[in-house]
Amino acid sequence: VQLQASGGGLVQPGGSLRLSCAASGRVLSSDIMGWFRLAPGKQRELVARIISGSSPVYVESVKGRFTISRDNAKNTLDLQMNSLKPEDTALYSCNLKRWWGGQWYDYWGQGTLVTVSS
Repeated sequence: VQLQASGGGLVQPGGSLRLSCAASGRVLSSDIMGWFRLAPGKQRELVARIISGSSPVYVESVKGRFTISRDNAKNTLDLQMNSLKPEDTALYSCNLKRWWGGQWYDYWGQGTLVTVSS
């Protein structure tokens, strides 16, 4: 599975961006899909993840502002980001985790840069 992320850019505080991740290859409904981010001087953190049939999980700092969604038929994963703050500035990467043959497999997109600044 190859993942291609897009949608990053420069936005003012309070603005919105929508990130998209397109997967080439089959996405299984059992796959865990998520967005991670890496900010300067910080460790990579999970922003949001979603499993088909379950409620999404968000890091506390983005709850109420970000919404993750997936379309298994289209093999896409989106992240709607509203009320953006400067601390949301980071390189955002999409991730797919698959349990197969008794082990986990991780697939990563190349990342898309989000800069929140006035």
